[in-house]
Amino acid sequence: MTVYDFTADDVFELAEDIEVNGMDFYKDAAEKVNDPAHKKLLANLADMELTHKKIFAEMRRELAGKEKAETVFDPDGEAVAYIKALADIRVFFEKEIDTSSMEEILKAALIAEKDSIVLYTGMREMVPEKFGKTRIDNIIKEEMGHIRLLSAELKKLKK
Repeated sequence: MTVYDFTADDVFELAEDIEVNGMDFYKDAAEKVNDPAHKKLLANLADMELTHKKIFAEMRRELAGKEKAETVFDPDGEAVAYIKALADIRVFFEKEIDTSSMEEILKAALIAEKDSIVLYTGMREMVPEKFGKTRIDNIIKEEMGHIRLLSAELKKLKK
């Protein structure tokens, strides 16, 4: 069995994929709700995911050489395939959401954002210090901002 040391670059790639999945989630939810204010909020959340993808792509471009280095010979791209699979199934996975309820949409989004933080925290432990471990904290901080926003929106609905 091959053991991979992931790099910050790998995790930023994962983060970009998760942001795309999140954007698709919010766009899909926006198409299914009827309330114009809810449509606008969900469209704004989709735009935020796109902005995050761009932020993570920029952070990724700024990584130093070792933080991008290949850690193993991987001609079949197994490590990248593993990371993409994580992005696709772990966060914003396909599930039935009651789109007649904005509260349920926001709850599902909160769960996905929390799952992404758990995933990044776990991935952080798989990245050695010399490969940019501390850079992953930037991703986690960005996602925590989403949780604060979603929590505030959920709280508004409950008033």
